[in-house]
Amino acid sequence: MHIAPYDNQNKPIVDIDDACVPLTYFNIVKLVRGQAFEYVVPGYETCIVPATGMVDVSVEGMQFDAIGGRGVDVWDGEPEGVYVPSHTRATLVCTSETAEVFIAGARFDEVLTPFAVRSDEIDFVQYGSDETKTHRKIKHILGQRYHDRVGRLLVSELYTVGQGGWSGFPSHKHDTDRLPLETRHDETYNFRFRPNTGSGVQMLQREDNKPGDAYHIVDGSTICLDKGYHPCAVLPGYEMYYFTILGGLSQRSLVQYFQPTHAAQIETIPGIKDMIAKFK
Repeated sequence: MHIAPYDNQNKPIVDIDDACVPLTYFNIVKLVRGQAFEYVVPGYETCIVPATGMVDVSVEGMQFDAIGGRGVDVWDGEPEGVYVPSHTRATLVCTSETAEVFIAGARFDEVLTPFAVRSDEIDFVQYGSDETKTHRKIKHILGQRYHDRVGRLLVSELYTVGQGGWSGFPSHKHDTDRLPLETRHDETYNFRFRPNTGSGVQMLQREDNKPGDAYHIVDGSTICLDKGYHPCAVLPGYEMYYFTILGGLSQRSLVQYFQPTHAAQIETIPGIKDMIAKFK
């Protein structure tokens, strides 16, 4: 499902129990200096990540100040975040001129302990190559490092490196719990482009080697992925970013199943096996 950019007025773009991706939650909150936003999402753990700007965050009496600090866009600095447990109230206060804040969530009922993720605690992975048109960088905010402190939620930022190219290739899916081959993880993306007039395409192929669907993605597009193989690409001359939310059905660790038609391409892309290992 493609959700075109719109002014969501700080209301969820992907709400709880969404028909397409019931395991994920997504909101974009836009604030000005001194403005506050309060929320609680019963049954979903969440992570607050400023796309731009800076916020102070309070979570049930615990205070996490000066979260974020990026400038004009998501390329301007490193991400930071705050983990908010399920059923737990959080308050954001904007401390910069403006702030645009992503709130990512995954279905999980247990109440854990809040914590902050600072920029020097981000887990980085870079893989692919210009030659294979697969060069990209991943910044794991809630990644492998926090596996024992989070329920089912994985949150990352993915960047194409250079201008133009493919991401999510070799094509893979994660829509069925059938260990050790695959896990069920719903996924939600929000895309950004540099320059912001750029665009790309999100493919979705339900069956191996059968015709599928394609969505024209632009700056601010949200994509919800319930099932199928789903590579995406950016036009030449532009860079692409996407904020990634993964929510597991039965476990946090993601096991991707690579499309049989293209699975051999894993051996041609430098560093991809390290990338696969980091989604744990």
